[in-house]
Order: sequence, then C-alpha cells, then structure tokens
Amino acid sequence: MKSSKIGYLINEGFKSILTHGFMSFATVTIVIACLVIMGSFSLIAVNISAMLDELEASNEVVAYVEETLPEDEARALQDDVEYISNVSTAQFVTREEAMEEFAAQYDDDTLFQDVEASVFRDRYVIYLEDISLMAQTKADLEGIPGIAKVNAYLEVAEGFVTVRNVVSAVSLILVVVLVVVSIFIMANTIKLATYSRREEIAIMKMVGASNWFIRFPFVVEGLVLGLLGGALGFLLEWGIYDVVTNRIMTGLMGNLISVIPFASFSTAVLAVYLGVGVVVGAFGSSIAIRNYLRV
Repeated sequence: MKSSKIGYLINEGFKSILTHGFMSFATVTIVIACLVIMGSFSLIAVNISAMLDELEASNEVVAYVEETLPEDEARALQDDVEYISNVSTAQFVTREEAMEEFAAQYDDDTLFQDVEASVFRDRYVIYLEDISLMAQTKADLEGIPGIAKVNAYLEVAEGFVTVRNVVSAVSLILVVVLVVVSIFIMANTIKLATYSRREEIAIMKMVGASNWFIRFPFVVEGLVLGLLGGALGFLLEWGIYDVVTNRIMTGLMGNLISVIPFASFSTAVLAVYLGVGVVVGAFGSSIAIRNYLRV
C-alpha cells in the first residue's frame, strides 16, 4: 500500500474521532473506567502479595542442637544446615545469646540473675526461600546428626501459601474478565458509532474498496481512543492510589500494613495501561465493523 494511501486512511481515522465527538468521549470514558477497575484490583493484589512476602520472610524456623554437643561442634553443623536447598540463611545462636534474647523480652532484669545459660540450647535461626516447602525442609533439618528438634510453624506457613494462591487466582480471573468486558463494551460502543456510517461502508464495498481499506480508519480510531483512554486511566489511577494510600498511612491501619509507593511501579503500570488500551481499542474497533463488511 502506498504511503499516500496510508496517510489518507490515518487522516480519516483521526477525522472520525472528531466527527463523532460524543461517541469518542464515551469510548474513552469506558476504557478509562475498565482500566481503573482492573488496575485497582491488580494493585491491591500486588500490595497483598508484597505484605505476604514480608510475613513469609519473617517466618523463621529454629533448629535446636543436641544439649550434649559442645559449642564448636554445634557451630560445625552450619555447613550441613546451609546445604539444604530451601535454606536461605542460617544464623548460629549460642546459649548465652539465646538467654539474652529471652531476658530482653522482660522489663525486670532481676528475674534471670540466677539463671545459667546452660538451661538454653545452642540453635540455628533459619529463613527459607520458599515457605510452601517448610514441611520437607523441617524433615531434612531433623535428619542432620546433632540437630535434636526443629520448631516450624507449619500451620502459619500453609495459611500464607493458601492466601497467596487465592489472591493470585482471584486477581488473574478478575483481570481476564475485565479485559474481556472492556473489549465487549468498547466494541459495542464503536459499533454505535459505525451504525450511522453503515450506508457509507456499503457504498465503499460496492465500488470495490477492500475490507482492509474500509477497516483501517476504524482501527486507527480505536488505537487512538484506546491509547488516550490508557494514558488518562493511568493518571486517574495514580491519583486514586495516592489518595487512598495517604489515608491508609495516616490512619490507624498505617502502623499495621505497608503500602508500595506508586512511583516504584509506575512505568510498568503505564506500559500495561497503554498496551491494554491499544489492544482493546484496535480489537474492539475491528470487531465492531466486521458485520458491516458483509455486503
């Protein structure tokens, strides 16, 4: 196709946006609404996932060393502990350090004046790479000669894994549903705009215009409207996110939860919004005009 013809078709697409101003406005508004709803659910899921990751990172496993094992031999077990594949870090804690940490939990220091460190055990405080494998890791640690007991909060770990999987599944389903709904709504919105031009399309078909020649301006129109909707949706999402997160952080919940700053993933959100806007716009407009090409 010649460049002059492509330029003409692109120009027709832009002219159509201005000619059908109200429908163009409606289309952009629908794209913005769908993107903001989809983005809000996704950002909530991202923040929940980040909070779960923080909780998982603080979910430690404690491996107690045999009481009869001297400290030097207890320290020598570190290589065996760290050799286990799911172990991220393992910190050796002596009896004395364990007693100090325990005593620090109480305000009255005199309670432990007559307590000897020997009543405590040397231990390893262990953090895992994947808490869903905690049960297997616990069994592997208990299989190390010299390790007497392993404390692992399996119920808590299973709860974290369940919540994370549910959040991920629900988020994915919502995003897919909203994308499909966005395409459907936009296609029908553009279909209303093309309805008034059905006779024009029929005449173009009769004089020999190809389907692609007729379709191209509508695709350009959809691309521009989708791109505009994506950009405006991104700005609106940013504003809503900042307002909501500021209220959360300055309220009572601010001490309980942490929120990821929007700026940390703004580039990714912008790319997704523009990408979805363009895809939805182009695909929606292509679907909208399909029936009118059957002449």
